[in-house]
Amino acid sequence: MVSLSWKHHTLIQALISRGPLKEKEFQSIFTAVTGRNPGAAKKIFDKYLLEINKELSYVHFELRACRDQYDGQVCYGVVNTVSDDQSKLGTKYSVPQIAFFKGIIKAIAQDEAAQGCISGFDALNIRLENQLPSEASSSQQQQAPAAFKNFSMSQKDKTLDELVRDKWLCRTSEGNIGLGIRSLLDLRSWFRNNDVPSCEVCNEAGVKADLCPNEGCTVRIHKYCLKNLLSQRDDKVCSGCGKPWPLGKVTKEEAVEAAVDDEEENETQATTALRSKKRKQRSQRDSAENFSSQASLASSGAATRRRVTRSAAHLN
Repeated sequence: MVSLSWKHHTLIQALISRGPLKEKEFQSIFTAVTGRNPGAAKKIFDKYLLEINKELSYVHFELRACRDQYDGQVCYGVVNTVSDDQSKLGTKYSVPQIAFFKGIIKAIAQDEAAQGCISGFDALNIRLENQLPSEASSSQQQQAPAAFKNFSMSQKDKTLDELVRDKWLCRTSEGNIGLGIRSLLDLRSWFRNNDVPSCEVCNEAGVKADLCPNEGCTVRIHKYCLKNLLSQRDDKVCSGCGKPWPLGKVTKEEAVEAAVDDEEENETQATTALRSKKRKQRSQRDSAENFSSQASLASSGAATRRRVTRSAAHLN
């Protein structure tokens, strides 16, 4: 068993107390704790994450990374890898609130258009009694808990705000309701178990993605994955139907911008490494100069003493 240091614990505590963090935020914490830049010391960064996950696995937790499907940024978070009745006892949400959340998740994730969101109006009109297990009989569904039936619009609206604040849901720039980064991190197995189609490029759930417009083709690709493809080649064909993927949905300018962003990130990492190397060389040079100065002073002092001795001899 790997013994975690205070540095490992600090990284874990940051994610638990603050919730999922954007890559830059998490890496800045890593740099502050370890004194290393993750870009220039990727192996050390990966080693820390591996050691943390070995320990977290004993309590069925995992430090996981994924991309926010709405802005393409990488995020890190600690997730529970077990979904059972016991683990549900730790949630602060009530049974009606959880049923409401499940209804929203299903409506967004199972949308064939892969828009990644629903309107606030549609969210508020989710029927909680429809979230009972599918194996429940019609009589059981008719006898839905009274708390479900009494869950008012104002309670739903308040719950939406709480779920957005806790990063389980998000509000898009258009004012719609989408999946928060916490859901994208935590519900990976749920997406697979519920047959949510995955992105053809990264194999993650394609909740918000572009669809191949060719009739009968079910391929979907995340916007940021499509940008990366177009930055490499313009004649990318759909792997499902073999026809060229239309370039209209992602302009050439956007593709070039994605490529430039990647180049700038690589340049930043290279610059950081170069600065570190220069600081080390400067430190070594200063040490050498100090040593040389001290040697010169010592030599000068010895010569002065010899002159003084000779002068004293002449006087005698």
